[in-house]
This record gives sequence, structure tokens and C-alpha cells, in this order.
Amino acid sequence: MVFYTTERFEWYNVFVKKDYVPDLEKDVIVSFRVTPTEGFSLEDVAGGIASESSVGTWTTLSSLPERVWSLMSKAYEFIDMRDGSWLVRVAYPVDLFEEGNMPAFLASVAGNVFGMKRVKGLRIEDIYMPKEFLKHFKGPVKGVQGVREIYKTYDRPIVGTVPKPKVGYSPEELEALSFEILAGGMDFVKDDENLASPPFCRFDARAKAVMKAIDKAERETGERKVWLANVTAEAREMVRRLKLVADYGNPFVMIDVVVAGWSSLTYMRDLAEEHGLGIHAHRAFHAAFTRSQTHGLSMFALAKLLRTVGVDQLHVGTPEVGKLEAKARDVMSISRVLRDSIYMPEEGDILRFEQSWHHIKTALPVSSGGLHPGTLPEVIKSLGVNLVIQVGGGVLGHPGGPREGATAVRQAIEACLKGIPLDTYAETHVELRKALEKWGYVRPA
Repeated sequence: MVFYTTERFEWYNVFVKKDYVPDLEKDVIVSFRVTPTEGFSLEDVAGGIASESSVGTWTTLSSLPERVWSLMSKAYEFIDMRDGSWLVRVAYPVDLFEEGNMPAFLASVAGNVFGMKRVKGLRIEDIYMPKEFLKHFKGPVKGVQGVREIYKTYDRPIVGTVPKPKVGYSPEELEALSFEILAGGMDFVKDDENLASPPFCRFDARAKAVMKAIDKAERETGERKVWLANVTAEAREMVRRLKLVADYGNPFVMIDVVVAGWSSLTYMRDLAEEHGLGIHAHRAFHAAFTRSQTHGLSMFALAKLLRTVGVDQLHVGTPEVGKLEAKARDVMSISRVLRDSIYMPEEGDILRFEQSWHHIKTALPVSSGGLHPGTLPEVIKSLGVNLVIQVGGGVLGHPGGPREGATAVRQAIEACLKGIPLDTYAETHVELRKALEKWGYVRPA
């Protein structure tokens, strides 16, 4: 035990080390966008963040173990963002964290620091994770290749539909609607984020009904069809629902990963592997903390953490053609950090780190939210074919009904991959023509 004394009571300044060179093999590094509260210097704020997210506190202590000095984080780099905020990079020794414990990790680097009075705005833009940190996480069960093998589809985007309205159908109604959607050409039918097990559509009855529709559609089309079954609930019920889905021979479950939480996701990921299932991750609630550009956690960082724990598919938004707020550059970066074995930031991108994923498998980005046949070429042009596309209202709102709506989506994808303009392809494909007559190329507000 050593004793630490100083004439000053504040300890935060000790955690600012501008001459520190991070160890990329043993340091986790967090890029914080920091807006200081008036009256506090940038160093005051950076030191507070580094201290409170590692081994420090607001005041000097009368005694502490010698070990603490090797565990302390260091605020080492400061970049003026020219908008009143600064990019502050903080390096954390990997030994500070319990191996493979994502909740504890986030309780440190994304915990009380967000409530500090000296912080007017604080946003985590990116997190660099060395091999020594990643080796304790398992990553996706299936990965991109494994998902492709489920569908036996390798050269086009995987595409599916959420029956709209997202809540309100009975199991019997869903069975009939799901068959039409799948028979029309969709690869999957998906529960939406808020369809759990309400009185009018209990999960068990819905499972039986949707699987009947899948069996019928597979016999008619000769294609593999899948149900993305929302098993989100309290933990014990999630386990029961996952096992029921597996008993039916369905290869996927869906989890509302943000609201379910990191502990639940970690456990469900291992259970999914045990039963040979992939995990489709819905990001409901994310915008409560990712949307602000000055406070919270970026969707990019969230995607990295979810890939680390282990999801096979994750919603990323659309490149400015859908109904949800998104920037095309951000959506493309998020898609790449899910799919790339080594993520390289674009030239001039100071927010994000190069990231090697080592043993962690790739994952598929999911583009959804206000899509219809007229917008799909732009989505594919921006995000490529290694992609899951979900079209809801753009199928269910088709003038010819859900089966024609599904067919129109497949036709739009075919036209795009063949390099044929949609208007030209629609001359010989009536379902696509009807879709374009209704929606054209409009981008929903």
C-alpha cells in the first residue's frame, strides 16, 4: 500500500497524459466527442472523463494500491472539431476490464461520465478493441457466409417483409398474409420490434401459424423461407421462445438487442449457437442515445459492440432514401464495420479507428425503414449486394396486394443487378410497373 498526498484536492489532472503513446496490442481506446461546460477547461473535462471511467474519483485519496497506477486511463489526444466540441481519445489498459463482460465494460467507459456537471456534451464516436480484448468474445454465430448458406442465396441481397400494420393481426391472419408475402418472392417474414405475445397474437400460436405458411410457400416456390421470430421478453421467456423456434426447425430468432440488454444478448447468443440459430438484431430504442451528434453513443460504435458480442444481422438504416434519419456516409461506414475483416476508415475520417476483427465473424447489415421498389437501386448502389433488405409498407401497400408487392420488390432487385433502369424493366413486369405508378422514386419523409 502506498500513500498519495498533494496540496490540491483534485485528482483528475493526473489522468491527462498528452505525451502518451497508446499500445495497440494492450489498450482499448475510446474516441469521445467532448463539449466542456462553461467554466471548465478542456483538460479539466478530459481528466474527469478518464478518471471517472477508470480508477479515479473527484479527489485525491489518502491511500491506494501501487497497482492503480498501471490501471489508470490516459487522455492523450485532443482534436479541435471547430464546432465547439473536441475529439478526446482516452486509452484504457485491457487489464482494467473483466474478460468478456460487455455490461461491465460499458459501465466503465459509458457510465457515470455522461452525467458529470463539467460535461455539456459527451458522445462516444468509436471504440478501438485490441486482440487481447476481442479474444474473450465470440462474435456472430453464423456470419455472412453462414446466413447465405441458410437461404442458399449467394448473389443478391436477402429480402423480406414485416407484415404491416406491425401489430394487430391474429395468428390466422398472419398465416394467410405470410404465405402471400413468401410465395410472392420474399425470403423471410419478420416480426416487428414491438410484436411480442399480445392477447390477440400469442407467440406460440403465431409460431405454429407462420411455420405452416413457410412450409406451404417452400413447397410452392422451391426456395428456402425463414421467420425472423421476435423472442424479446424477460430472460427466462426468451429462452423458452428460442427453444420453441428451434424445435420448429426455423433457423433464426430476432432480438430487440438494445432494450433486451447486453447480459441477455450474451446468453442468448450462446443458446442460439447451441441450437444452430442465427440472431437478427433489431435496434429499437437506439436513437434515444445515437441520434444526437453531441451526446450519447454513435450507431457506429454500437454496431461494433453488437458484432463483438455476436449478432448475425443488424439494422443500419438506409442511405437517405427511407423514412428514418440517417446520413449516407454513416450508414455505409456502419455496413462496412459489420462486413469487413479489417475496417479501414475513409480518408479524412478522424472519428474512427482502423479495426482488425481477428476471429470475430462478419455480420450482415439490414437496410429498412420506408423502402419500396423505386428506392431499392439506390440502396444496392450504396450498400452492395451483401445485404439484407426489409420492405414493409412498400410490399403491403402495393395496389395489387402483398403477393404482387413482394414480386415487385424481387423484380426491382433483378433489374438493378442486371443494370436495367426500373422504368424499362417495368414495361415487361406488371407488378413493378404498378409499384412505380404508385410510389415512383419518392423518398418518404
